[in-house]
Amino acid sequence: MNPDTYPAAALLRYRRIATATLLAVYFLILVGASVRASGAGMGCPDWPTCFGQWIPPTTENQLPSNYQEIYADLGYAETRFNAVKTWIEYINRLIGVTIGILIFATAILSWPLRRYSLSLAIASFAAFLMVGLQGWLGARVVSSNLQPGMITLHMLMALAIVGTLLFALSQSRRQIMAAQPVLGIDSRFPVWLAIVLCLTVIQVIMGTQVREMTDILSRLQGEQSRSLWIEAMPWFFYVHRSFSALVLLANVWLAWLLVRSLGWLHTLTRLTLTMLAVIGISVLSGATLGHLGMPRLIQPLHLVAATSLFGLQFLIWMSYLHSRNSLIHSRGYIA
Repeated sequence: MNPDTYPAAALLRYRRIATATLLAVYFLILVGASVRASGAGMGCPDWPTCFGQWIPPTTENQLPSNYQEIYADLGYAETRFNAVKTWIEYINRLIGVTIGILIFATAILSWPLRRYSLSLAIASFAAFLMVGLQGWLGARVVSSNLQPGMITLHMLMALAIVGTLLFALSQSRRQIMAAQPVLGIDSRFPVWLAIVLCLTVIQVIMGTQVREMTDILSRLQGEQSRSLWIEAMPWFFYVHRSFSALVLLANVWLAWLLVRSLGWLHTLTRLTLTMLAVIGISVLSGATLGHLGMPRLIQPLHLVAATSLFGLQFLIWMSYLHSRNSLIHSRGYIA
């Protein structure tokens, strides 16, 4: 189907629900990171119920007198009911269910668009299936008693869902990008974009290792010793911290290439400048964690900044491809 003749209302409707879903996923990442930073990850020691109930208790008196023995037999020897932590984790689960509904709605609205872009519909349904897998991984995280490797896998799946949704969303925006040609773009931009993406992947991998190390230190030294965790960090923590400067400089150069060749108003330039702001937040929050004793409230901010950076770079890449392909078609290089 010719994109120019496709109903704009259907595309706009899809873009709205896909954007809302994407923002909700990022919100869930923030909430999940807050749950973990607050120590509420095992606020509900079972799944999908919470202390054996669909609506968790509000006081310890509502549980069996031997509930600690029950959960000790299941492998959770240190289970102790805490109403605040229990309800924090329960709300986290409710948000996850809400996102499942939103992604299902996104998949349904993508089906009429399959003639406009089959890959859009496939990606939308793939994201829905991935959310089901993410729910299963969430159950495994609980059953593993928050093992670091399972937590990291759970996080990587969240990033995969973000990437899949962004791919679908960018497919629905290809008409928008086609109206913004990249005829004068600096020839070095594609190479530097690839470099920036690789640097970000390396930084995220090291960041996941640091995250796992904080879980280990939390168990060995206790939350009361957070200010001492930095001293016990291995070498990759310091590489991760220093590597952020290289990531920042590479992205600044990428932004300069776009500003100089496309100007300030092009969508690619604005996305890249937004990316720089996100990197700034990531660097500042990382420095705060490293120099102020790993404050609990900063950890979720640092994680969301890192995942937002990944999302923005992926969107820039897809938007560039749509603009470039439109230019190639307009020149008649593709029949």
